[in-house]
Amino acid sequence: MFAIKFSKVYPLYIQKAERKGRTKEEVDEVIRWLTGYSQAALQKQIASENDLETFFAQAPAIHPKSSLIKGVVCGMRVEEIEDPLVQKIRYLDKLIDELAKGKAMEKILRS
Repeated sequence: MFAIKFSKVYPLYIQKAERKGRTKEEVDEVIRWLTGYSQAALQKQIASENDLETFFAQAPAIHPKSSLIKGVVCGMRVEEIEDPLVQKIRYLDKLIDELAKGKAMEKILRS
């Protein structure tokens, strides 16, 4: 899982969101909120083809409210995942799921 390139997962996030009427811009906003990347830095990460481990290791700051992300992704409760990297990956998966399910941005971003 850690060796998967972020640039391979990113288009899948966009496809999932767009199938449900959401936008690439909203996907980017969710990713930036979680990771602290600027839009330019996010684009650089996509272009650099870093794996997920490197993508999260280089993230400027995981949002302090990320611990408020709760729920099940791939059969795992995200709040109970012990490996910090797996938890960050699943946090992002959960946020994209919430976006695709039509949840309001304020709720997704724990505002």
